[in-house]
Amino acid sequence: MKLLKGLEKIARENEPVAGYTWFGIGGEARYFFEPRTVEQLQEVTRRCKENKVPVFVLGAGSNILVPDSGIDGAVVKLAGDFENVEFVANGVEVGAAVLISGLVLNLIREGRSGLEGLAGIPGSVGGCVRINAGGTFGDIGSAVKSVTVMNEDGDVFDRDREDLIFGYRTSNITARYILGARFSLVEDDPKRIMNQVKKIWIYKKNTQPAGTRNSGCIFKNPRGMSAGALIDKAGLKGRSIGGAKVSEKHANFIVVDETATAFDVLKLIDLVRDEVAREFNVYLEKEIEVW
Repeated sequence: MKLLKGLEKIARENEPVAGYTWFGIGGEARYFFEPRTVEQLQEVTRRCKENKVPVFVLGAGSNILVPDSGIDGAVVKLAGDFENVEFVANGVEVGAAVLISGLVLNLIREGRSGLEGLAGIPGSVGGCVRINAGGTFGDIGSAVKSVTVMNEDGDVFDRDREDLIFGYRTSNITARYILGARFSLVEDDPKRIMNQVKKIWIYKKNTQPAGTRNSGCIFKNPRGMSAGALIDKAGLKGRSIGGAKVSEKHANFIVVDETATAFDVLKLIDLVRDEVAREFNVYLEKEIEVW
């Protein structure tokens, strides 16, 4: 096909997407691209725009739900140059495809402090920056110095800290692609950083359903409230539909088994939201991205 001609090394048709996500469910993508350079990404973007093919950007797949019917468009997953990590004075420059888990360990080895609060966050740098991922121990936006982005026309530019706004699970970054970010860090004792990371890991292991197929928190916390606590008080822990179940360890997690479908998860999300709204008159907003 003309859309893929010349891009065979980085493009596939009818690619199963489930294996790229933490839920491990969902259908195929009509087109699947893995650009390794900015130039390849620009070419993919140009072709998709000219052919009116919708684009979905895939990071670590830790915060998305792919429908059972699949994606009638193009899924773009950055690789290659977008996985680079370069230490600079007072910071680090990181490609969008770098996993937060690996980055945190890398920073520990280098004795750089500033992102250890993200230990246990199952995402890539690009996705985490876009939604300002974080939790009890801090969010990623607090350490961002600048972000490199690319729009649908293929224009690449930097957005400095003064131009960026980070809020609770949100940012003002609207460009289609985040290519990388620069973070401000300080030198510190690797042992002290590791001890802090261990405390975070222990906390998350004790409070979250580790070792299960899940996609992190399903709902954002309403202002001044805990979504998990509301779901728990509504008596929904353990409630299930098909192969999807509200975690009995943390009510803001939905865990799935090998029989689960995306439809099961969506129905369970609707049930939880309706029950919480009926019980507490609070409307829960999804944190997970449903494609």
